Amino acid sequence: MILVLDFGGQYNQLIARRVRENNVYCEVHTALSIEKIRELNPEGIILTGGPQSVYKEDSLLPPMEIFNLGVPILGICYGAQAMANVLGGEVKPAQVSEYGKTEIEVVSASRLFAGVNKKFVAWMSHTDKIFTAPENFIVTATSRDCPIAAMENPAKNFYAVQFHPEVVHTVEGAKIFSNFVDICGCKRDWKMSSFVAGTINQLKNKIGDGKVLCALSGGVDSSVAAVLLSKAVGKNLTCVFVDHGLLRKNEAAEVEEVFSKFDLNFIKVDAGARFLGKLRGVVEPERKRKIIGEEFIRVFEEVSKKIGAVDYLVQGTIYPDVIESGLGKSAVIKSHHNVGGLPDFVDFKEIVEPLRLLFKDEVRQAGRELGLPENIVSRQPFPGPGLGIRIIGEVTAEKIKIVQDADAIYREEISKAGVKNLAQYFAALTNMRSVGVMGDGRTYDYAIALRAVLTSDFMTAEAAQIPWEVLSVVANRIVNEIKGVNRVLYDCTSKPPATIEFE
Repeated sequence: MILVLDFGGQYNQLIARRVRENNVYCEVHTALSIEKIRELNPEGIILTGGPQSVYKEDSLLPPMEIFNLGVPILGICYGAQAMANVLGGEVKPAQVSEYGKTEIEVVSASRLFAGVNKKFVAWMSHTDKIFTAPENFIVTATSRDCPIAAMENPAKNFYAVQFHPEVVHTVEGAKIFSNFVDICGCKRDWKMSSFVAGTINQLKNKIGDGKVLCALSGGVDSSVAAVLLSKAVGKNLTCVFVDHGLLRKNEAAEVEEVFSKFDLNFIKVDAGARFLGKLRGVVEPERKRKIIGEEFIRVFEEVSKKIGAVDYLVQGTIYPDVIESGLGKSAVIKSHHNVGGLPDFVDFKEIVEPLRLLFKDEVRQAGRELGLPENIVSRQPFPGPGLGIRIIGEVTAEKIKIVQDADAIYREEISKAGVKNLAQYFAALTNMRSVGVMGDGRTYDYAIALRAVLTSDFMTAEAAQIPWEVLSVVANRIVNEIKGVNRVLYDCTSKPPATIEFE
């Protein structure tokens, strides 16, 4: 196992993902004591990026004792600066900040850079830098504005890089992580089958004879969570599907048809009017998410009272949900309804999230291991708050119908055209109204925005280049078939700086 010590950066779970790609188990933890680190007994430790400055009084720093454990340590960005600071180097504000793609030049032989091109493009994101390396460290790489872009103490297997090897923009990143795994002496024998079997056993031991209610949306995350729990607790599991009125066109009926066939004690709750009432007049995105998150919990509490005392609530939370909702000292990007959107009081003994440390593609792998059909495993992602965050501004029944119809047209034409490999695509309703002309008359109607992205981990994403002829057909159908829309836009923005969803 390799331990990732989290200092609050937005890419930190990508680090765990890069390690796992090498078939090595990895855990992410925040602010661990040296006693807990010794208990975990890692083969290596990675110090992550973070938003702070290591020289400030309230900054998080790794315990000095980890440098006496005798295991390899890799510091990334803030983690590199933290290593320098703790071991006696000097970190100060940089005269020139570095953001985005930067050319790195390897200047000294290094096991970390074995097989890596002498010059390569890497992703930088920092305002501080290491001015003086600690004693016995050598500089192994530089950039134009950062003389110590990488450093190491090879005798102790301490390595530090100012850039982010975990993001796809660093072209040699995968090789750098593979080299660190070799430096740690890991066996590369962890597989998804191990995770599934281990998680089922953990759930059995944790829950025992307790009753479990699973929040089932019909998406891949909650479906995999439901089947995991079914294998762990059997008949003690009840799966509740809440139709909050914010689903895609015909989706409620489709989910009910699919999951009624599973042995999951399936219950459907029609709550569209209830959710719409709570959202009336609300325009602020975070407020919408929190209202939806709280109302979900209240529905689950009511169902649990009807079926008898329920000890545990299970959610299909995955790690991108957690990191974007704010982990440790990470910045809150947006509160996911099942993480940051939860109310302060929840009337369950505990909330169980068996997929909390997995990425979307890893969840799909887990689903295949569990024997879920491919049409569920490969299903298009759909956020828990649903169309509530694909409608900019106030949510109304009229707007819900508009975006449902536009999204159905978009999905239908994408399927007809055979466009492949889209990680996620959907229509959203902007709150912009603009002048148009139809039938020689003036219109003043809404604009639909189309979104499609390419990604594997959903932490970063590129806008997909959908063929123009497909977009043209979609746009023509939307403005001709949907009353209240006279304009269609295509979102070309990557993540970052945008998120995949609109709110």
